[in-house]
Amino acid sequence: MVLTKGDDYPLHQTPEPIAYAGTDRNFYDRYFFNGYAPDGSGFFAAALGVYPHLNVMDAHFCAIRDGVQYNLHASRELGMERMDTQVGPIRIEVLEPLNKLRVVVDGEGLKADLVFTGRAFPIEEPRFIHRIGPRTFMDYTRLTQNGHYTGWIEVDGARHDCAPGTAGTRDRSWGVRPVGTRDEQPHGSGVIPGFFWQWTPLNFADRSVFFHVNADAKGNRWNTRAVIAPDGANAEALFDTEGEMASPLAAGTRWPTDGKLVIEGPDGPETLTLTPVGRFQMRGLGYTSPKWNHGLYHGPLTVEREDFGLMQCDPGSMDNYHVQLPCKVVSDRHGEGFGVFEQLIIGPYAPMGLKEFMDLG
Repeated sequence: MVLTKGDDYPLHQTPEPIAYAGTDRNFYDRYFFNGYAPDGSGFFAAALGVYPHLNVMDAHFCAIRDGVQYNLHASRELGMERMDTQVGPIRIEVLEPLNKLRVVVDGEGLKADLVFTGRAFPIEEPRFIHRIGPRTFMDYTRLTQNGHYTGWIEVDGARHDCAPGTAGTRDRSWGVRPVGTRDEQPHGSGVIPGFFWQWTPLNFADRSVFFHVNADAKGNRWNTRAVIAPDGANAEALFDTEGEMASPLAAGTRWPTDGKLVIEGPDGPETLTLTPVGRFQMRGLGYTSPKWNHGLYHGPLTVEREDFGLMQCDPGSMDNYHVQLPCKVVSDRHGEGFGVFEQLIIGPYAPMGLKEFMDLG
């Protein structure tokens, strides 16, 4: 047994010390943040992941400036101490649980000091349980919260304070999903994995709107939720509803051109039109990155900066499929807002005419 700082808090879920998280090698615990000025400029994102059974903690920070995405990657050996949420130059601090968190960055020419404050109580999304054939692919819980940011970001000596009204989203998820070295064991004869994901956390003047959907290759939904969260709402004041998204693919890509989300609001049906004003590549946070995918072992401590022009990203490369599009949002009932449209499609997806594993729109 190994005792760590977490063992002095009443957080245990099993008879074992906090250092142990069940028996599944793919268990993870993760922070995610994104943010943008009211007009969508100055987009940034951060993430930190803990992989107890892989003995790895990794973190990433990204900022977009003038069409270039600047990315800072860091990975270290966990040492079984899960309460030390710092990986080299990137640190996450919980200032007020479920409301206020801080992101601090200082390395390789990228610096930041950002404080996130929630607009309402976070929503708990339905438990994500998905199997491919007999194998459990995902089994995790996630909370999501919109909020505002204060602070600053510096790229190679050029510092910019957060514009008034800078907003965004943060989430926390924990459980089981593929992490670390890829599992080479085949799923079985005739089993073709398919994964479809859309997520649209949206910020309006006095409320947040959330929608997500997971579906299989045939378009059957296996996880979805829509929520309207008035500013200051507690858990009981969140308005649960349903949503339906229409979003064509841009030619030659797996990226959406735009989106039209219809939800049933407290005052009747509401149509929200999402118009992208930019693009963020999620591989900057490790998602589908060949080198920096989540939980991969890089040694005691490794830090690396990666810059790339967004116009140079090949949409036909699988590591570029996963995107967040900063979007202007217009509601036919509640005026204008801003948010992101995240999409990831892996494998075939019949509703969009994707028949082969790497078909493009």
